[in-house]
Amino acid sequence: MKKILFAILAIVSINATAQKQFTINGDVSKIKEPIVKVYLSYRANGVSTEDSVEVKNGKYAFKGAVADPVMAYLRAEYKKDTSTTTVRAFFYERDMTTVFIENSAIAVANVDSFGNAIVKGSKAHAEYIKLNASNKDINDKMQSLNNEYGALYEKKDEAGMKKLEAEFEKLDAEMKIRNKQYLQKNTNSVIALYIFNQYAGYDINPDDAEPIFLALSESIRNSAGGKEIQAKIETAKKTGIGRMAMDFTQNDTLGNPVTLSSFRGKYLLLDFWASWCGPCRAENPNVVAAFNQYNSKGFDVLSVSLDQPNGKEKWLKAIHDDKLTWTHVSDLKFWNNQVSVMYGIQAIPQNFLIDPQGKIIGKNLRAEALNQKLQEIFK
Repeated sequence: MKKILFAILAIVSINATAQKQFTINGDVSKIKEPIVKVYLSYRANGVSTEDSVEVKNGKYAFKGAVADPVMAYLRAEYKKDTSTTTVRAFFYERDMTTVFIENSAIAVANVDSFGNAIVKGSKAHAEYIKLNASNKDINDKMQSLNNEYGALYEKKDEAGMKKLEAEFEKLDAEMKIRNKQYLQKNTNSVIALYIFNQYAGYDINPDDAEPIFLALSESIRNSAGGKEIQAKIETAKKTGIGRMAMDFTQNDTLGNPVTLSSFRGKYLLLDFWASWCGPCRAENPNVVAAFNQYNSKGFDVLSVSLDQPNGKEKWLKAIHDDKLTWTHVSDLKFWNNQVSVMYGIQAIPQNFLIDPQGKIIGKNLRAEALNQKLQEIFK
């Protein structure tokens, strides 16, 4: 009897384990251009996952497991056209599709392009599509602005692009209100964590975000993703304006240890960037101008690079090319940089302005905002 019971328990255990995974069965047979490979990528619980499979007879399949429903991206690789040397341009809407994956059997059937797919078997994806439909008016306006911004970018019309930025901000604010309302009405939604991350953004305001998070169902808060968000909120509390900047030590470009507290007595911009980060490189001239103007008055910069383990030469070259003549540190661990993890950095560029006593007095001050703040300080 015991042997039979153990056998039954073993079968139940195996079945339970088998169910705790996702399968994606894709069908690209209706697409005219032959697809030879499909790539899958997603980020969950601080870990990025990438996979790829070959397409056979218009079909492909992925298997894996996720702790919570998560947004994933499928990208197509087409058969090379040997009759031309022209490289095939990549278009997001045509060559990539988003799928909310969860531990279930998911079917993805592309209609007329890889970016146009019908997804079945994912409750999270169905809810995501439903929510997108309710926000169609904002999404359409955003797409129109993106098209207009792209045209202005091609013409290098900076004045026109700057004018559109205000429109983008209005739409972002309206979407934020809707996301907040959704979370308040759907506290146990399968995509609640995703929507919360959209609402809170990479620079979390804990006073605003924490009450909304705590109103979510207990099961959502106690999930792996929920615990990760709670940790981010706790970190945000430590890096808010008025808080003392957390001390750290990291090696500079020559391998010498540099400690944050060694800059006490100066106004310090703690700047997070990387050589591979386009927006960071675009912002560097503004930081250079601020450093050159106010360094002699008591202003300094300490840059923390999120360059990759094999990226030291690129890091050093970017410092030289951009004329960044201040102190630079990095452990070359990419997004796992010890200091960036400590400060809860989820996107770059980001910065913190620290006063001579070590207190944070500004965050994410870029371009004219940084200059205005320094003018106030050194007037």
